[in-house]
Amino acid sequence: MSTASTTQILEQAEQRARADGVPYRGNVTPQEAWALLQSGDATLVDVRTAFEVEWIGCVPGGIPIEWKRLPGMVPNMGFLDALKATVPNSARVLFLCRSGGRSGAAAALAAGAGYHNAFNILGGFEGDLDGNKQRNQINGWRKAGLPWSQT
Repeated sequence: MSTASTTQILEQAEQRARADGVPYRGNVTPQEAWALLQSGDATLVDVRTAFEVEWIGCVPGGIPIEWKRLPGMVPNMGFLDALKATVPNSARVLFLCRSGGRSGAAAALAAGAGYHNAFNILGGFEGDLDGNKQRNQINGWRKAGLPWSQT
């Protein structure tokens, strides 16, 4: 990926974040996230539950750190400690969840803890619900046809 492409992706992501009024650096599309990962200058943190990662699928190379845990979707009080132990705060970190909500919250927390290059992946892994209340039809990582695997 050329420097101009990376620069353009980051500028667009920052514009989206400003428009959305979020406290982290940017909002990237799944395609932009994949391009940044391919550049070797980004780390993907998957904040879904261990169940989601195992049974629904995951992005190869993603680092799983649960934002909430089952049963009950209770907050993972050790999330920030796990992030700090795994990813340096100078890294460009792309947060991913099912549809973009939990990952946005994780990016906000990370930004507040000194991760100045925290990004949310819009649409998440499965995307938003369509009119039939099904995912993977409107947006998201899988809908975009990007690499993923299932265990």
